[in-house]
Amino acid sequence: MQGFWVESGGEGEQAGVKRRALLKSASALAALGGWSGLVRAAGDWPARPVNLIVPFPAGGGTDAFARPFSAQFAKTAGKTLVIDNRGGAGGTLGASIAAKAAPDGYNFFMGGTHHVIAPSVYPRLEYDLERDFVPLALLASVPQVVVVNPKKVQPGTVQELLTDLRAHPGKYNYASAGPGSSHHLAGELFKLQTKTEITHIPYKGAGPALQDLIAGNVDMLFDGLGSSAQHIKSGRIKALMVAGAQRNPAFPDVPCAAECGLPDFTVTTWYGLWAPKGTPVAAQQQMLEEVRKIGAADEIKSAWAKNGADYGKLSQQQFAAMIHGEIQRWAQVVKASGVKIDS
Repeated sequence: MQGFWVESGGEGEQAGVKRRALLKSASALAALGGWSGLVRAAGDWPARPVNLIVPFPAGGGTDAFARPFSAQFAKTAGKTLVIDNRGGAGGTLGASIAAKAAPDGYNFFMGGTHHVIAPSVYPRLEYDLERDFVPLALLASVPQVVVVNPKKVQPGTVQELLTDLRAHPGKYNYASAGPGSSHHLAGELFKLQTKTEITHIPYKGAGPALQDLIAGNVDMLFDGLGSSAQHIKSGRIKALMVAGAQRNPAFPDVPCAAECGLPDFTVTTWYGLWAPKGTPVAAQQQMLEEVRKIGAADEIKSAWAKNGADYGKLSQQQFAAMIHGEIQRWAQVVKASGVKIDS
Protein backbone atom coordinates (compact mmCIF):
# COMPACT_ATOMS: atom_id res chain seq x y z
CA MET A 1 0.00 0.00 0.00
CA GLN A 2 1.44 3.33 -0.98
CA GLY A 3 1.41 6.40 1.21
CA PHE A 4 2.28 4.76 4.56
CA TRP A 5 5.86 5.05 5.83
CA VAL A 6 7.09 3.10 8.87
CA GLU A 7 10.16 4.43 10.67
CA SER A 8 12.80 1.80 11.55
CA GLY A 9 15.17 1.59 14.47
CA GLY A 10 14.38 1.82 18.18
CA GLU A 11 10.78 3.01 17.47
CA GLY A 12 9.98 -0.25 15.58
CA GLU A 13 7.33 -1.59 17.98
CA GLN A 14 5.53 1.76 18.27
CA ALA A 15 5.70 2.21 14.49
CA GLY A 16 4.14 -1.22 14.03
CA VAL A 17 1.24 -0.27 16.27
CA LYS A 18 0.79 2.94 14.29
CA ARG A 19 0.95 1.06 11.01
CA ARG A 20 -1.72 -1.46 12.10
CA ALA A 21 -3.99 1.40 13.19
CA LEU A 22 -3.50 3.17 9.87
CA LEU A 23 -4.24 -0.02 7.96
CA LYS A 24 -7.45 -0.52 9.95
CA SER A 25 -8.50 3.06 9.18
CA ALA A 26 -7.68 2.55 5.52
CA SER A 27 -9.83 -0.61 5.40
CA ALA A 28 -12.73 1.23 7.00
CA LEU A 29 -12.42 4.02 4.44
CA ALA A 30 -12.28 1.54 1.60
CA ALA A 31 -15.59 0.04 2.78
CA LEU A 32 -17.11 3.50 2.59
CA GLY A 33 -15.74 4.14 -0.89
CA GLY A 34 -12.64 6.02 0.29
CA TRP A 35 -12.19 9.59 1.41
CA SER A 36 -14.06 11.03 -1.55
CA GLY A 37 -17.14 8.87 -0.87
CA LEU A 38 -17.12 9.82 2.79
CA VAL A 39 -16.90 13.52 1.98
CA ARG A 40 -19.72 13.26 -0.56
CA ALA A 41 -21.95 11.38 1.91
CA ALA A 42 -21.34 13.76 4.77
CA GLY A 43 -20.67 17.15 3.33
CA ASP A 44 -21.79 17.63 -0.26
CA TRP A 45 -25.31 16.22 -0.18
CA PRO A 46 -27.11 16.78 -2.45
CA ALA A 47 -24.44 16.67 -5.15
CA ARG A 48 -27.02 15.83 -7.85
CA PRO A 49 -30.83 15.84 -8.30
CA VAL A 50 -32.80 13.89 -5.70
CA ASN A 51 -35.62 11.50 -6.69
CA LEU A 52 -38.95 11.59 -4.83
CA ILE A 53 -41.23 8.66 -5.64
CA VAL A 54 -44.91 9.65 -5.38
CA PRO A 55 -47.07 6.51 -5.58
CA PHE A 56 -50.07 8.11 -7.30
CA PRO A 57 -50.72 9.76 -10.68
CA ALA A 58 -50.19 13.49 -11.07
CA GLY A 59 -53.03 15.71 -9.91
CA GLY A 60 -53.97 13.89 -6.72
CA GLY A 61 -53.72 14.83 -3.06
CA THR A 62 -50.11 13.73 -2.73
CA ASP A 63 -49.12 15.99 -5.62
CA ALA A 64 -50.83 18.96 -3.95
CA PHE A 65 -48.08 18.83 -1.33
CA ALA A 66 -45.22 17.09 -3.16
CA ARG A 67 -44.90 19.76 -5.86
CA PRO A 68 -44.67 22.82 -3.56
CA PHE A 69 -42.30 20.80 -1.37
CA SER A 70 -40.18 20.04 -4.44
CA ALA A 71 -40.11 23.67 -5.56
CA GLN A 72 -39.01 24.82 -2.11
CA PHE A 73 -36.36 22.08 -1.89
CA ALA A 74 -34.75 23.50 -5.02
CA LYS A 75 -34.47 26.86 -3.25
CA THR A 76 -33.14 25.59 0.07
CA ALA A 77 -30.91 22.71 -1.11
CA GLY A 78 -29.91 24.16 -4.48
CA LYS A 79 -30.70 20.93 -6.35
CA THR A 80 -33.78 19.59 -8.12
CA LEU A 81 -36.14 17.25 -6.29
CA VAL A 82 -37.62 15.21 -9.15
CA ILE A 83 -41.25 14.10 -8.69
CA ASP A 84 -41.47 10.52 -9.94
CA ASN A 85 -45.20 9.59 -10.16
CA ARG A 86 -45.68 5.81 -9.97
CA GLY A 87 -49.42 5.21 -9.60
CA GLY A 88 -51.32 1.94 -9.32
CA ALA A 89 -52.66 -0.64 -6.86
CA GLY A 90 -53.83 1.91 -4.30
CA GLY A 91 -50.35 3.36 -3.88
CA THR A 92 -48.69 0.01 -3.22
CA LEU A 93 -47.00 -0.26 -6.63
CA GLY A 94 -45.05 2.96 -6.06
CA ALA A 95 -44.21 1.88 -2.51
CA SER A 96 -42.81 -1.40 -3.82
CA ILE A 97 -40.65 0.48 -6.34
CA ALA A 98 -39.43 2.83 -3.60
CA ALA A 99 -38.58 -0.06 -1.27
CA LYS A 100 -36.29 -1.50 -3.96
CA ALA A 101 -34.69 1.84 -4.89
CA ALA A 102 -30.98 2.31 -4.26
CA PRO A 103 -30.44 3.44 -0.63
CA ASP A 104 -27.85 5.98 -1.69
CA GLY A 105 -29.35 9.14 -0.21
CA TYR A 106 -30.85 10.18 -3.55
CA ASN A 107 -34.10 8.20 -3.43
CA PHE A 108 -36.98 9.09 -1.13
CA PHE A 109 -40.65 8.14 -0.91
CA MET A 110 -43.69 10.30 -0.17
CA GLY A 111 -46.51 8.09 1.04
CA GLY A 112 -49.26 8.46 3.58
CA THR A 113 -52.47 7.14 5.03
CA HIS A 114 -52.96 4.65 2.20
CA HIS A 115 -49.78 2.85 3.17
CA VAL A 116 -50.75 2.16 6.78
CA ILE A 117 -54.07 0.73 5.54
CA ALA A 118 -52.54 -1.51 2.85
CA PRO A 119 -51.13 -4.22 5.20
CA SER A 120 -54.68 -4.99 6.36
CA VAL A 121 -56.41 -5.14 2.98
CA TYR A 122 -53.80 -6.62 0.63
CA PRO A 123 -53.06 -10.30 1.30
CA ARG A 124 -49.64 -9.97 -0.33
CA LEU A 125 -47.37 -6.93 -0.52
CA GLU A 126 -43.89 -6.86 -2.01
CA TYR A 127 -42.63 -4.65 0.80
CA ASP A 128 -43.07 -4.09 4.51
CA LEU A 129 -43.58 -0.44 5.47
CA GLU A 130 -41.88 -0.79 8.85
CA ARG A 131 -39.13 -3.19 7.76
CA ASP A 132 -38.08 -1.84 4.34
CA PHE A 133 -38.22 1.91 4.97
CA VAL A 134 -36.75 4.46 7.36
CA PRO A 135 -39.50 6.90 8.46
CA LEU A 136 -38.24 10.48 8.33
CA ALA A 137 -40.95 13.11 8.75
CA LEU A 138 -44.65 13.90 8.71
CA LEU A 139 -45.04 16.55 6.00
CA ALA A 140 -48.75 17.37 5.94
CA SER A 141 -51.92 16.51 7.78
CA VAL A 142 -55.32 17.47 6.40
CA PRO A 143 -58.88 16.33 7.21
CA GLN A 144 -60.89 14.43 4.66
CA VAL A 145 -63.98 16.06 3.23
CA VAL A 146 -67.16 14.63 1.71
CA VAL A 147 -67.50 16.24 -1.72
CA VAL A 148 -70.19 15.76 -4.37
CA ASN A 149 -70.91 16.84 -7.90
CA PRO A 150 -73.67 19.43 -7.32
CA LYS A 151 -75.27 18.71 -10.71
CA LYS A 152 -75.67 15.02 -9.89
CA VAL A 153 -76.33 15.05 -6.16
CA GLN A 154 -79.30 17.25 -5.32
CA PRO A 155 -79.18 17.03 -1.49
CA GLY A 156 -77.27 20.05 -0.25
CA THR A 157 -76.49 18.81 3.27
CA VAL A 158 -75.32 15.54 4.81
CA GLN A 159 -78.65 15.15 6.59
CA GLU A 160 -80.55 15.49 3.29
CA LEU A 161 -78.13 13.06 1.63
CA LEU A 162 -78.68 10.47 4.36
CA THR A 163 -82.45 10.79 4.04
CA ASP A 164 -82.19 10.22 0.29
CA LEU A 165 -79.79 7.28 0.69
CA ARG A 166 -82.01 5.55 3.24
CA ALA A 167 -85.03 5.99 1.00
CA HIS A 168 -83.10 4.80 -2.08
CA PRO A 169 -80.24 2.43 -1.11
CA GLY A 170 -77.48 2.35 -3.73
CA LYS A 171 -78.76 5.45 -5.53
CA TYR A 172 -75.33 7.10 -5.38
CA ASN A 173 -71.77 5.96 -5.96
CA TYR A 174 -68.44 7.21 -4.68
CA ALA A 175 -65.00 7.26 -6.29
CA SER A 176 -61.72 6.39 -4.61
CA ALA A 177 -58.00 6.43 -5.35
CA GLY A 178 -58.13 2.65 -5.55
CA PRO A 179 -59.06 -0.40 -3.47
CA GLY A 180 -57.70 -0.10 0.05
CA SER A 181 -56.92 3.62 -0.24
CA SER A 182 -57.94 6.06 2.48
CA HIS A 183 -60.70 7.33 0.16
CA HIS A 184 -62.08 3.80 -0.07
CA LEU A 185 -61.87 3.11 3.67
CA ALA A 186 -63.41 6.50 4.51
CA GLY A 187 -66.36 5.60 2.28
CA GLU A 188 -66.73 2.20 3.92
CA LEU A 189 -66.52 3.77 7.38
CA PHE A 190 -69.20 6.31 6.40
CA LYS A 191 -71.48 3.51 5.16
CA LEU A 192 -70.85 1.51 8.33
CA GLN A 193 -71.64 4.39 10.68
CA THR A 194 -74.66 5.69 8.75
CA LYS A 195 -76.04 2.25 7.79
CA THR A 196 -76.35 3.27 4.13
CA GLU A 197 -75.39 1.70 0.81
CA ILE A 198 -73.20 3.57 -1.70
CA THR A 199 -71.47 1.85 -4.64
CA HIS A 200 -67.67 2.01 -4.66
CA ILE A 201 -65.99 3.00 -7.96
CA PRO A 202 -62.19 2.53 -7.72
CA TYR A 203 -59.67 4.52 -9.79
CA LYS A 204 -55.87 4.34 -10.14
CA GLY A 205 -55.36 7.48 -8.08
CA ALA A 206 -57.09 10.43 -6.46
CA GLY A 207 -56.35 12.65 -9.47
CA PRO A 208 -58.39 10.58 -11.97
CA ALA A 209 -61.14 10.06 -9.38
CA LEU A 210 -61.38 13.79 -8.73
CA GLN A 211 -61.45 14.60 -12.44
CA ASP A 212 -64.32 12.17 -13.01
CA LEU A 213 -66.21 13.69 -10.09
CA ILE A 214 -65.82 17.15 -11.63
CA ALA A 215 -66.91 15.76 -15.01
CA GLY A 216 -70.04 14.24 -13.47
CA ASN A 217 -69.11 10.61 -14.12
CA VAL A 218 -69.34 9.77 -10.40
CA ASP A 219 -71.43 11.24 -7.60
CA MET A 220 -69.27 11.50 -4.48
CA LEU A 221 -65.71 11.37 -3.21
CA PHE A 222 -64.21 11.13 0.27
CA ASP A 223 -61.11 13.18 -0.43
CA GLY A 224 -58.26 14.91 1.34
CA LEU A 225 -59.08 18.59 1.59
CA GLY A 226 -55.75 19.49 -0.02
CA SER A 227 -56.61 18.13 -3.48
CA SER A 228 -60.28 19.22 -3.40
CA ALA A 229 -59.75 22.73 -2.03
CA GLN A 230 -59.36 24.65 -5.30
CA HIS A 231 -62.33 22.88 -6.88
CA ILE A 232 -64.55 23.56 -3.87
CA LYS A 233 -63.64 27.24 -4.08
CA SER A 234 -64.41 27.30 -7.82
CA GLY A 235 -67.81 25.69 -7.28
CA ARG A 236 -67.09 22.72 -9.53
CA ILE A 237 -67.69 20.40 -6.57
CA LYS A 238 -69.53 20.96 -3.31
CA ALA A 239 -68.23 20.12 0.18
CA LEU A 240 -70.93 18.71 2.45
CA MET A 241 -68.86 17.88 5.52
CA VAL A 242 -65.36 17.85 6.99
CA ALA A 243 -64.54 14.47 8.55
CA GLY A 244 -63.65 15.54 12.06
CA ALA A 245 -64.67 17.14 15.32
CA GLN A 246 -64.23 20.75 14.20
CA ARG A 247 -64.49 22.95 11.14
CA ASN A 248 -61.43 23.66 9.07
CA PRO A 249 -60.17 27.28 9.11
CA ALA A 250 -59.72 27.26 5.33
CA PHE A 251 -63.43 26.41 4.85
CA PRO A 252 -65.26 27.84 7.86
CA ASP A 253 -68.68 27.46 6.21
CA VAL A 254 -68.40 23.68 5.80
CA PRO A 255 -69.83 21.84 8.84
CA CYS A 256 -67.81 19.14 10.59
CA ALA A 257 -68.93 15.56 11.17
CA ALA A 258 -69.69 16.16 14.84
CA GLU A 259 -72.15 18.92 13.88
CA CYS A 260 -73.79 16.57 11.37
CA GLY A 261 -74.51 13.92 14.00
CA LEU A 262 -71.48 11.74 13.16
CA PRO A 263 -69.07 12.40 16.06
CA ASP A 264 -67.01 9.26 15.33
CA PHE A 265 -66.44 9.97 11.66
CA THR A 266 -62.91 11.33 11.89
CA VAL A 267 -60.59 10.67 8.95
CA THR A 268 -57.34 12.52 8.42
CA THR A 269 -55.29 12.25 5.26
CA TRP A 270 -51.60 12.68 6.01
CA TYR A 271 -48.44 12.56 3.94
CA GLY A 272 -45.00 11.57 5.11
CA LEU A 273 -41.44 11.12 3.93
CA TRP A 274 -39.49 7.86 4.00
CA ALA A 275 -36.10 6.66 2.79
CA PRO A 276 -35.28 3.11 1.65
CA LYS A 277 -33.74 1.06 4.43
CA GLY A 278 -29.95 1.37 4.35
CA THR A 279 -29.91 5.03 3.34
CA PRO A 280 -26.84 6.66 4.97
CA VAL A 281 -27.66 8.33 8.25
CA ALA A 282 -25.83 11.46 7.09
CA ALA A 283 -28.19 11.78 4.10
CA GLN A 284 -31.20 11.14 6.34
CA GLN A 285 -30.16 13.91 8.71
CA GLN A 286 -29.45 16.35 5.91
CA MET A 287 -32.84 15.65 4.32
CA LEU A 288 -34.45 16.23 7.72
CA GLU A 289 -32.67 19.58 7.91
CA GLU A 290 -34.11 20.46 4.49
CA VAL A 291 -37.56 19.42 5.74
CA ARG A 292 -37.15 21.82 8.66
CA LYS A 293 -36.07 24.70 6.41
CA ILE A 294 -38.84 24.02 3.89
CA GLY A 295 -41.50 24.05 6.62
CA ALA A 296 -40.30 27.46 7.81
CA ALA A 297 -40.67 29.05 4.36
CA ASP A 298 -43.52 31.52 3.88
CA GLU A 299 -44.41 29.92 0.53
CA ILE A 300 -45.03 26.56 2.21
CA LYS A 301 -46.94 28.06 5.12
CA SER A 302 -49.21 29.80 2.61
CA ALA A 303 -49.68 26.71 0.41
CA TRP A 304 -50.49 24.48 3.37
CA ALA A 305 -52.93 27.00 4.87
CA LYS A 306 -54.70 27.38 1.52
CA ASN A 307 -55.25 23.61 1.47
CA GLY A 308 -56.40 23.48 5.08
CA ALA A 309 -53.31 21.49 6.09
CA ASP A 310 -50.83 21.48 8.96
CA TYR A 311 -47.09 20.99 8.39
CA GLY A 312 -45.78 18.09 10.47
CA LYS A 313 -43.87 18.85 13.65
CA LEU A 314 -43.11 15.33 14.84
CA SER A 315 -39.62 14.08 15.56
CA GLN A 316 -38.35 11.14 13.52
CA GLN A 317 -39.05 8.83 16.47
CA GLN A 318 -42.56 10.23 16.97
CA PHE A 319 -43.32 9.77 13.29
CA ALA A 320 -42.23 6.11 13.49
CA ALA A 321 -44.48 5.59 16.51
CA MET A 322 -47.38 7.27 14.70
CA ILE A 323 -46.98 4.93 11.72
CA HIS A 324 -47.09 1.87 13.97
CA GLY A 325 -50.19 3.17 15.75
CA GLU A 326 -51.95 4.02 12.46
CA ILE A 327 -51.36 0.50 11.12
CA GLN A 328 -53.07 -0.91 14.20
CA ARG A 329 -55.96 1.58 14.09
CA TRP A 330 -56.81 1.01 10.44
CA ALA A 331 -56.59 -2.76 10.91
CA GLN A 332 -59.57 -2.45 13.27
CA VAL A 333 -61.54 -0.38 10.72
CA VAL A 334 -60.76 -2.89 7.96
CA LYS A 335 -61.87 -5.78 10.13
CA ALA A 336 -65.15 -4.03 11.02
CA SER A 337 -65.89 -3.13 7.39
CA GLY A 338 -64.90 -6.51 5.96
CA VAL A 339 -62.88 -4.94 3.12
CA LYS A 340 -60.41 -7.27 1.40
CA ILE A 341 -58.49 -6.85 -1.83
CA ASP A 342 -57.64 -9.82 -4.06
CA SER A 343 -54.11 -9.58 -5.35
